[in-house]
Amino acid sequence: MSLQIKKRCYLTALLLISLCAGGLYAQAQKQGAIPIELPKPGYGSTPVNLDWTNVERPTTRPRSPFLAPAGVADVSKGKKVTSSEKEPLGGDLQMITDGDKTQADYNSVELGPGAQHVTIDLGAMHEIYAILFWHYHTAIVYYCVVVQTADDAGFTRNVQTLFNSDRQNVMKLGMGKDLNYIESYQGRLVDAKEGRGRYVRLYSYGNSENDLNKYIKPYVRKGWELKL
Repeated sequence: MSLQIKKRCYLTALLLISLCAGGLYAQAQKQGAIPIELPKPGYGSTPVNLDWTNVERPTTRPRSPFLAPAGVADVSKGKKVTSSEKEPLGGDLQMITDGDKTQADYNSVELGPGAQHVTIDLGAMHEIYAILFWHYHTAIVYYCVVVQTADDAGFTRNVQTLFNSDRQNVMKLGMGKDLNYIESYQGRLVDAKEGRGRYVRLYSYGNSENDLNKYIKPYVRKGWELKL
């Protein structure tokens, strides 16, 4: 991957699968497969100009069910979104959490050149089980993908790195060990290991086809809330 390329970042979707408090009570709940409504498959062939050394082999098999306590729900919908760029070149940042995962040109947020990130404020601390996000629905590889959670907006307290494919440490967040992967309509589901946090941040830096970066909306699942 050449780092001397002009970049624009598109963000389109994210889901955060979470419980809003919980502890031992949450762990005692019966585990079940979380319900995930996927968008329709996109079109596009497997990228050919790739160094397959650090790329997962593509598969057409459905993703294995992700287990979590009964009652978890998406807690990202409608939540506030900020970005490394205050004014997107296209779209509106709140489109990222509006719940619409449709693949369409009008359904994306475009950021400017260089390394970019978006941050979702869940509004309160949550017990997060998984983060599911889409850069795009067609077969493209996005580079330097990093997923983090934290307790504060400045990402200084309880920072957890849940996924990192930045093997050149371009983002200066540490050398990643995760493989790059080919995008699909299934998105990328990251196990959050039942961590706790309020903020979720996604980084990216270009793709295998052109200068652009896209997301198609985040998703978080939330369950019952423990009243103290």
